[in-house]
Amino acid sequence: MKCPYCGFQESKVVDSRPADDGSIRRRRECLQCERRFTTYETVESLPMVVIKKDGSRQSFDRSKVLRGIQRSCEKRPVPVAEMERMTTEIEQELQNNLEREISTELVGEMVMDKLKKADEVAYVRFASVYRQFKDINTFMSELNKLLNEK
Repeated sequence: MKCPYCGFQESKVVDSRPADDGSIRRRRECLQCERRFTTYETVESLPMVVIKKDGSRQSFDRSKVLRGIQRSCEKRPVPVAEMERMTTEIEQELQNNLEREISTELVGEMVMDKLKKADEVAYVRFASVYRQFKDINTFMSELNKLLNEK
């Protein structure tokens, strides 16, 4: 961090604490002139764009992922905290993937992967809507895949 007084490039952190706006307030001391100054750090979140099946684009909406998981887990023994955790993990994985444009297919596969581990019935519910099962044979083939994995 460059000192605002003398321009020296090195400083040490004397104190660090959360600020009211969600950023981090750091009190620093210049290693050359020994004067103190305050900096504020915020996490940079790059916007993600979701490319839908029809080619249209819209910004990533965490609440849509959570709603899909909640619908799949309706009347199932999956705690709300677990659904929130799944959603947060998916969002973090997408943020860590440095791609700013992601497909709905990728998001859907990630949701199915999390649901498969949490609750098989919720997984099948989500998969039936997401993969647009046309008939009972498609449904049965997905169930057979699930049984064979066990």
